[in-house]
Order: sequence, then structure tokens, then C-alpha cells
Amino acid sequence: MKENAAHDRSALQRIARKAMYERGLEPEFSKEALAQVADIDAPVLDASGDVLDLRKLLWCSIDNDDSRDLDQLSVMEELAGGDVKLRVAVADVDALVRKGTPVDLHAAHNTTSVYTAAQIFPMLPEKLSTDLSSLNPGVDRAAMVVEYLVHSDGTLGDTAIHRAIVHNHAKLAYNAVAAWLDGKGPAPEALAAVPGLEKQIRVQEQTAVRLKTLRHKKGALDFQSLESRPVFQGEKVVALQALSSNRATSLIEELMIAANGVSARFLDAKRSPILRRVVRSPDRWTKIARVAEEHGTTLPAQADSRALEKFLVASKLADPVRFPDLSLVIVKLMGSGEYIAESAGDDSPGHFGLAVRDYSHTTAPNRRFPDLLTHRLLKAAIDGKPAPYSMGELAGLAARCTEMESAATKVERQVRKSAAALLLKDRIGEVFEGVITGAADKGTFVRVFDPPVEGRVMRGESGLKVGDKLRVSLVATDFERGFLDFARAR
Repeated sequence: MKENAAHDRSALQRIARKAMYERGLEPEFSKEALAQVADIDAPVLDASGDVLDLRKLLWCSIDNDDSRDLDQLSVMEELAGGDVKLRVAVADVDALVRKGTPVDLHAAHNTTSVYTAAQIFPMLPEKLSTDLSSLNPGVDRAAMVVEYLVHSDGTLGDTAIHRAIVHNHAKLAYNAVAAWLDGKGPAPEALAAVPGLEKQIRVQEQTAVRLKTLRHKKGALDFQSLESRPVFQGEKVVALQALSSNRATSLIEELMIAANGVSARFLDAKRSPILRRVVRSPDRWTKIARVAEEHGTTLPAQADSRALEKFLVASKLADPVRFPDLSLVIVKLMGSGEYIAESAGDDSPGHFGLAVRDYSHTTAPNRRFPDLLTHRLLKAAIDGKPAPYSMGELAGLAARCTEMESAATKVERQVRKSAAALLLKDRIGEVFEGVITGAADKGTFVRVFDPPVEGRVMRGESGLKVGDKLRVSLVATDFERGFLDFARAR
């Protein structure tokens, strides 16, 4: 099917909506949900009683350049002996979205926002997720605040969780903050405008490095993403931009991992049921070990995250070009993360990839339903009330969240693939440099370096194996299915 270049975005929106329906996701809110939101005129603010007033702290957000659903803020306090107290404020979505209401039922159905290149399908109506429950700059908002002390060796000291009112003093973006931290750009305007905020960010990053260093000593795994996103010029797809991590994304990731662990341990200590995020010790360790052996490394007979991390670090140093493909192979063999419901004191399988045992998603309730569930559990635990969900309810919701997270990922992937087909539809016969990413009975697949796309080798694939570098020519594209077909170029 030929798509008019002027209508690339609308064509991708059509693909996205079709994929949403096929995967059981609802792209639209019900009339009842929209009516509920129409009756909400202001955020819920209450700085009395057990709700702390923390608005004067130098809170700021760091997120994607185009993010409008701001879920978390952070602030640090330097203490004696090199200790640092971190506070992470997370939007109190439950203050506006109560259990069992129409908006909550929609969130419980989809369980996540779906971020496609052409259109975002938010879990919550935008009046909430990008306004009244978003921690936007310059406004007061209700939040759940997770506190934890970080020692110089990266271990945690005292922790606490509170309700609070907070104020975002600066909305910052990953790329600009990373460029500034790297000395490759000026301090972002919003950062420079707030006295003391530059030191805040530098100390937060130093503290994040402490946390990350300790996690990696315990065997946390360092993968490299192969994801990309379409770049539009008007309505036309003009490029694919590879996504990569940087110092700012790493900073936020570490602070959130620590906060999620504190939340899980808090609930366990309060004898509350928990919705955990886990990545089990991989059943296919033998296959992972075989991949390592093909790269000249022998791994232990039993799953060992420290040994795997050592192999990954060495592989990245030895061949950075092919490392993303090795990462992809290992990630697939590790298996997906999942949500599970546990009673207090249960022996959790933990998160193999992060090298943490206690972990529950807490820090993104505007866009992830598990985080909203966890906030409700935290509030009940703080107030000494019974959990708002039975173990049966929580187990069913955990399974639903796992299922729909996978569905959302497939929708997002489908739209990226269709965008790649749109971008290359007029480049049939062109030759590209690439590397083989898969060679099995189901087919041989190649990743092209520029633009960053993947397709199937339809001719000349005999004898190719994973990791082989080669030149391929584009022979066909299929927008509807997101297929790219290549032939080996001689």
C-alpha cells in the first residue's frame, strides 16, 4: 500500500489504533471516565495533619524533552560524614483517581500509557496526567515522598515515606542536563535561573553514581538499547533517531530504583501485601552461557549475575559496534519482567537484571497502573488501615499488568517498524552496512546501522550467523506489517 508522504503521521496513527484494538487495549476513554474528569476542577492539596509542607525545598524534574506527564521530582540534602539524604516526590494520582471510579477502571484495563511515534495513548485523561496530577513547574501538587539516606559506599541508611505538598522549581530535560554535566553545553536556562540548583544536580548525580556502583558490584546488568524513534518534519517521517542513555537518564534511573526498593521494604515491614516487579533468574542460562562461549568466555553452570555483568562489560569494550546486538540476544534469553502479588515476608525472586531483591514500581503513577496500586497500599500502611486489595484481587491485577505491558510494547514496536518502512519505501535497491542479529529456522535478520532499522534477509542468507557484518540491499518494504526485506549484496 502506498502512503502519501504528507500523511505519514495519520497513517501511523491508523496503524497504532488498529494495533491497540488487536492487542486488547482501549485507545479511547469511556463517556463515564470523561464525565468524571470534567467534574474535577483543581488538584487536591492538603498540608495539614500528617501531610508535610515541603514546597520550599529545591525540587526539580528531569525527563524527556517532550514529556508532559511529570511523575517525579528529586532533591538532596548533604549531611555530616559524606552522607546524602535523597527525597523523591511522586505524584499523588490516587488523590484524584479513586479506586473503582470510571477513570480507574480504564487505567486498570490498559494498565499503562502507550507511547507510539505518531500518537500517545495516555493511561489517564490528559487533564489529569499532564495537568492536575502532573508535577508541573511553578505549581503546588500533592505527592508521596520517599526519603532515604545514602552513605559514601552507596549503601542506604534511614528511610521514610510521607504524604507531602511539593513545588517543582525547574522542569529540566535529559539531553540538556547531560550536555551540561559533560561540559558540552551551558547550564539549561531553567537550571541556571534557580540559585543552588546546579549544586543540587551535581550532588544528586554523584550520589546516583554511588548507588549504581554498588548495584554493579552486586551483579546489576548493563545492557544497551537498540530502540529508535521516528523524527517528523511536519507530517512526514524524515529520519529515525537512535535512543541512548546518558548521565542525566542514569541519574534519574538510580534514584528511582532506590525509591522503588524503599517502598517495597516499607510495605513488607508494615506487613502489607506487595505488588512486586521481578525478573527471575533465567531458566535459559545454558543458552546464555553458550552465547558467552561463542565470544570466548566461560560462565558458571548456575545463573550468576556478577559473572554475566563482567562478560557484558568486557564485550562492550572489545566490540562496541556489535554490543547492542549482543545485548538484545541476552535480553531475549533472560525473559521479560513481570508483576507478582506477595504477602509480607514471602521470599521474593527479586530483579535479576537490577541485582535487587525488594522492588516494586512506585514512581510513575500517571502512566503505570502498578505504581498507582502501590501508592494505595502505601497510604493504607501509613494510616494503619487494611490493604485496599485482597491477595486474590492483587494477584489478578498483577497478571493483568504483566499481560498489558507486553501488549503495549508490541504496539509501540509495530508503529516503529511501520515508520521504518515509510522512511525507506523510496530507497529500494540501495545498499546498507549492517550486522546479523538473528539466524534461525524462522529466518535470518539484519540490523542496518544507518538508519537504525532491522529487517529480514530474504536472499543470500545461507551461511550467515549472528554477529556477521555485511552489506545488504533493500528489496521490499511493507508498511502495514512493518516489514523490511533485504538481500545480501556482493
